[in-house]
Amino acid sequence: MHKVLVPFTEGVEEIEFVAIVDILRRADIAVTTASLKGQSVQGRSNITIQADASLDDVMHDAWDMIVLPGGLPNAHLLRDDANVKAVVERLRAERKSIAAICAAPTALAAYGITAGMNVTAYPACQADMEALQPSSVYMDDNVVEDDFLITSRGAGTAVEFSLRLVAKLCGETKADEIRASIIA
Repeated sequence: MHKVLVPFTEGVEEIEFVAIVDILRRADIAVTTASLKGQSVQGRSNITIQADASLDDVMHDAWDMIVLPGGLPNAHLLRDDANVKAVVERLRAERKSIAAICAAPTALAAYGITAGMNVTAYPACQADMEALQPSSVYMDDNVVEDDFLITSRGAGTAVEFSLRLVAKLCGETKADEIRASIIA
């Protein structure tokens, strides 16, 4: 069974977070949600979300993918967290999948993960993406996949993004099954 880590903290975009976790779990992927402190957090729309674990407790586990949801200040707090950076860099070294949506791709750009890659992010983040990683190619597509990296634009693209994650881990047939089951 594939294992995916979804770290998050205050201000997480709830639609993105729930779409990612729900759709991956529908595909029988083991998803662990990890808040930076292991406790519940308030999302950007004041919805309280309980974490499965503390990032400190699970960061050294074996993961097939890490997915960073967006929302502010969540994306900036993830960017500035040494443990998130360490997991992303370890998965990059292991040639595992790394994904981010909305403002969260800016964290990957800050880590140098997007260098030379095709990427997307929330439109207001384009200038930050280009400043943080000038060699990356910013695209206006809803979801951009380039090798191990998958990025997406925002809440409205969360289902499409999540289905792309399923396809990356489980293949197009499984993604099509989930797409049909949720009428996407």
